[in-house]
Amino acid sequence: MTRRLAVSVTDGRGRPLAPRATGGLSRWLPRAAPARAHGTVAIALISDAAMARLNGTYRGKPRPTDVLSFPAEPGLPPGRGPRHLGDLAIARGVAARQARACGHPVAVELRVLALHGLLHLLGYDHEADRGQMARFEQRLARRAGLPVGLSARPGSSPHRAR
Repeated sequence: MTRRLAVSVTDGRGRPLAPRATGGLSRWLPRAAPARAHGTVAIALISDAAMARLNGTYRGKPRPTDVLSFPAEPGLPPGRGPRHLGDLAIARGVAARQARACGHPVAVELRVLALHGLLHLLGYDHEADRGQMARFEQRLARRAGLPVGLSARPGSSPHRAR
């Protein structure tokens, strides 16, 4: 059986992480993803300090955020194998604090953040779409057994890096 979405999860240095250390993201996200999500996604679980540097560089906000999405460059010639949708960076410390605040395990928060980031890679933008992304994210979250999507949380802000 061919997967429509392939997900790799690494640490801040690009070393692969075991599924047990990531809440099973590499297996879970393809099942939770919308049907049109075809290709590959790379997720890096990074320190809050590394996230602050990325957020400062790409969004002009030199503080850590929970997830940043880096869509693949449009117009690149297709290579061999599946199309790369882009990369996600998730701050481990921020994710842990948000999980505590929401009263669920860190693994659940990693899933919430990965799903949110994937939707940004697919072109959704909750700051400009009059609630379309939030509604879609809620449907996907419910279907995947998540408590709530990130867009539905009070104070949610954009996480698209470029």
